[in-house]
Amino acid sequence: MYQDITLKCKECGQDFVFTAGEQEFYAEKGFQNQPQRCKACRDARKNNGKAPRELFETTCAKCGKVAKVPFQPTSDRPVYCSECFAAMKAEEA
Repeated sequence: MYQDITLKCKECGQDFVFTAGEQEFYAEKGFQNQPQRCKACRDARKNNGKAPRELFETTCAKCGKVAKVPFQPTSDRPVYCSECFAAMKAEEA
């Protein structure tokens, strides 16, 4: 029913594809207009004015590598790097 359409971003002027899946999503949500900006420009516009996420460096309690986390670590709980955390979650499942 839907076919990919190439559109031009009104922000950066680059061509982008409005995919058939995106068109179907827009139709389901009742949106009448096609997007006017590419994904990168939409994301930049959406995040404009938001403070950048502050990351804190700590040492992984399992492997000892440096880990960056989005919260202030405290000494009462262990903190893991993303690889060790993912491995621990996989073991639980």
